[in-house]
Amino acid sequence: MHKNVDSLFAGLWANYVEITPSADKIHALLSKTSKSMDIVNDHIALRTFDCEKVNLSKLAAHFLSLGYEQKGDYDFAAKKLTAQHFEHPNPNQPKVFISELRVAELSNQAQRIIHKMVEQVAEGATTADDFLYSGTHWNVTKDDYRTLVHESEYAGWMAAWGYRANHFTVSVNHLSHIEELAEVNSLLKQHGFVLNSSGGEIKGGAEVYLAQSSTMADHANAQFSDGELSIPSCFYEFAQRYEMNNGQLYQGFVAASADKIFESTNQN
Repeated sequence: MHKNVDSLFAGLWANYVEITPSADKIHALLSKTSKSMDIVNDHIALRTFDCEKVNLSKLAAHFLSLGYEQKGDYDFAAKKLTAQHFEHPNPNQPKVFISELRVAELSNQAQRIIHKMVEQVAEGATTADDFLYSGTHWNVTKDDYRTLVHESEYAGWMAAWGYRANHFTVSVNHLSHIEELAEVNSLLKQHGFVLNSSGGEIKGGAEVYLAQSSTMADHANAQFSDGELSIPSCFYEFAQRYEMNNGQLYQGFVAASADKIFESTNQN
């Protein structure tokens, strides 16, 4: 496992932009509107299955070993997901949102495909330094991918892309020349980026202490055992946090908003 947080996030970012070129372009665009070139990452999200070998706790261990602490639990009944978020004692470090698919709630056919995939993950793979950005550990056919994506977009995405950051998130609070999430959205649309409009372009708001928006995922070529398919890869998210009654910025997540953010990787 990584010895420090910065090297872990550097590895995650490099892997993420390989299949999410729009993130680099947006990063550059927002850097022009910020006095400092540093775009602050609010959080990343990772996906997995609830199978013992690769479950949420296996991913979380990488962050817990670096001082992160679990802070929130979430349930997405319609998408069959369980999730937790983690925070570092240093508030300047990104938060981490990890979800896992409840495989037993899928059809027998989908369960068989997923269990066959997970069986191919080598023992000990989950503790490797680069596991969180190591991609897929299985061979899966295009038809198996289509079967999964038809039933669970999340399962299909995992089959194609495996272990990597599903998204990074720009902290709107840290942009020096932009004060509102709506301004970020306008700027992105002016430059031709397509936003996730499920549940509205802005999910949440001041009343729940968190407003979020995101691009729709880029498309990239995913490698299957019998060829390639151009499919949704990863996306970029934008988060604006608001002060609670105690004067502190809210640090958690809002399940109703996150539910719609998951749809940024839907086939569009």
